[in-house]
Amino acid sequence: MSKTTEYKADLHQRYRKYKEIKFPHQQTLFDDRYDKPTSPPVFIRKEARNNIILNPSASEQEKKELFALIPKGEWHKWYGSMNSSQAVAQSVLGNLFIHKVMHYLYELQDVAGIPLFGEAQKEPDSFKMEHKIDYLGEPRPTSLDGFLPGEYQIAIECKFTETEFGTCSRTSLKTDDENYKRDHCDGTYSIQRERKERCSLTEKHILYWCYVPTLFSWRRDSDLSPCPLNRNYQLVRNILAAGVKPDGQVSTSFGHVVLIYDNRNPAFQNGGDGTLAYNETRDALREPMMLRKCSWQRIVRHLRSKRVLPWLTDELALKYGL
Repeated sequence: MSKTTEYKADLHQRYRKYKEIKFPHQQTLFDDRYDKPTSPPVFIRKEARNNIILNPSASEQEKKELFALIPKGEWHKWYGSMNSSQAVAQSVLGNLFIHKVMHYLYELQDVAGIPLFGEAQKEPDSFKMEHKIDYLGEPRPTSLDGFLPGEYQIAIECKFTETEFGTCSRTSLKTDDENYKRDHCDGTYSIQRERKERCSLTEKHILYWCYVPTLFSWRRDSDLSPCPLNRNYQLVRNILAAGVKPDGQVSTSFGHVVLIYDNRNPAFQNGGDGTLAYNETRDALREPMMLRKCSWQRIVRHLRSKRVLPWLTDELALKYGL
């Protein structure tokens, strides 16, 4: 059994115990197709909000505020799965925000000893989830798991059981895809096919490479093999969201990205794909502090030590083992 398989199997076993405790005799809430040991429990779509941890005594207004952070139209495909990182993020970050205790996160340091939220506004009056960055020329805008706006802005990327970051779609195009001949990339940053640009996305007027050289050591006017955006695509988009303003200004001092991950996940341990992508991206940054990381475990331990929302930390322990 691989480490990843074992990690997920342990979680699935925990979820089933949680399900028995919290939802006894309520099988109709769940999708029967995933009622098996190799799968996490999955709520049916219309009951997916049961996957979010709520204050047992929450008022209707509190519920409305928490659920409004991620409207139904922004739910990921697996929002109803107990493995959903989106549901973990809404349960933790969403509750901290609506209960006005998010400032406790500002006391944390990342794994390198740097203040996790640094120069961000200490008492955030605005926090957004699934926030769209609509000024990078993308047909489908970058959507941030969490975003703290302001003069200094924080983009938050949340992972849980994922085994890697999102990669560039152009390398995975199939020969029978309608746009294969025009858009397929072999994984190098070089002029290919009949294109004039080294990046297939630049050819489509997507602006990543307009800003990348300001924030990273990667040059726009030189061939690169492999293309550094291929495996690090999602992290680079997050960096651009933090370092580029809507008017096109770009600077290493405009903000930074916080990655939150499960430290039990082999992908985010030494040698894992997530750690390799993180390190490669950070090493290429002109200002490495633009990328910081912290585990869910460290966050929950800190909240527990400060006795912040004990109903939340108790439920996180029961459901996720955090």
